[in-house]
Amino acid sequence: MSLLPKDLMPLIVTFASLFSQPVWDSALVLLVGAILAPGKRTVSAILRVMGLAQVAQFQKYHRVLNRAVWSARQGSQLLLQQLVEGFASKGVLVMGIDDTIERCWGQRIRARGIYRDPVRWSDSHFVKTSGLRWLSLMLLVEIPWSHRVWALPFFTVLAPSKQYNQRQGHRHKKLIDWARQMLTQVRRWLPERAMVLVANSSFAALEFLEALGQLPKPVFVVTRLRLDAALYEPAPPRQLKQMGRPRKVGKRFATLSTVLDDAQTHWQSMQLEGWYGGRSVELEVASQTALWYHTGLPAVPIRWVLVKDPTGKREPQAFLCTDLTAKPEQILLWFRQRWQVEVTFEEARAHLGVETQRQWSDKAIGRTTPVLFALFSIVVLLAHQLQSQQGFTLPQLTWYKKSLPTFTDALALVRQRLWQTRLFPSSGATTDMVKIPKPLLDCWFSLLCYAV
Repeated sequence: MSLLPKDLMPLIVTFASLFSQPVWDSALVLLVGAILAPGKRTVSAILRVMGLAQVAQFQKYHRVLNRAVWSARQGSQLLLQQLVEGFASKGVLVMGIDDTIERCWGQRIRARGIYRDPVRWSDSHFVKTSGLRWLSLMLLVEIPWSHRVWALPFFTVLAPSKQYNQRQGHRHKKLIDWARQMLTQVRRWLPERAMVLVANSSFAALEFLEALGQLPKPVFVVTRLRLDAALYEPAPPRQLKQMGRPRKVGKRFATLSTVLDDAQTHWQSMQLEGWYGGRSVELEVASQTALWYHTGLPAVPIRWVLVKDPTGKREPQAFLCTDLTAKPEQILLWFRQRWQVEVTFEEARAHLGVETQRQWSDKAIGRTTPVLFALFSIVVLLAHQLQSQQGFTLPQLTWYKKSLPTFTDALALVRQRLWQTRLFPSSGATTDMVKIPKPLLDCWFSLLCYAV
């Protein structure tokens, strides 16, 4: 029996080149099972949902993760090509990057560390947690049938703790070092496309901004900017026979906090559509180009955007963009899309079982979580393929009418199509009763008995 319908096979077969034929057969079972399985995404749960709970050679499925030879980075390249072809074939590629903590414990999980818990932490309450830190790069694109921007993960790497690197004798790399390497790799994959990276203030680092600006085709960055950042004019032209090293910057500008309080500041009123919640907001904006510089670090040309709320309900904020030609409205709309990254992290935990898998070998740990995040994008691609063929019909309930589909609906659509492939009714299509194969019925009984 085929595990995939013919209409979805071309998308998935793209990844077959990563594996040998025996490993691919087992990997395909794990992929389909990870989509169909409710709750935990352990290998045993996947085998149960695939009707292989009694299989004798169960270890071959574990070996796909902890022993088989295949490249997750090459898989990221193939997934990115699929996403670009399906959702962003032209125009600027907007990407979001952020880190997340996979909460886990156990002495055999060697790369874990103690980090600030971003979910339970607040301004008045500091919380730490034990786990693995992952850095995920996502493509921010508007899904046609959803009419909103989604963050689709395609490249996720493990950023081990400093203590782990010291024990292993490795040089510790910060998040901005990992991010720089990831963006350099993506630029090699897509050397001609214009790219914009949207990130939080953790990536507002001069070394990081300069590194991305020096790529053969720069990757522009949009992030937050401190109100007390040191901003300067460009360095004046060097005089003839002038001694000493050339200047990096010119005269210093006033800080943005001073600009905010200055009565001479020219504010431009802006009606920004599609702000948080899809609503329209009235903002006052001031913008200018400058050099951002700190002693001992490179000077980076930026366009800063200072935003304040005319009603005074929101705190003033400052943003930067390394694309000096970008308009303030475009910079703000790019930055607004960053919040979809947090939505994807939560959806992956709630519906794809991130933090429920159980691996102990370093290789399996380094593969499983990136694959589960990539599964989010694969499900969206499969749902997009089905929607283009048969439309996306939302189930409407009497007490709850949903206007636009979410990831839950996309996952349900793909699951429905996969179950239909495994179901071979013996009766006619017009009858009230159909015959279900006994192995499939036993599989459903097993799922219901183990459902929590």
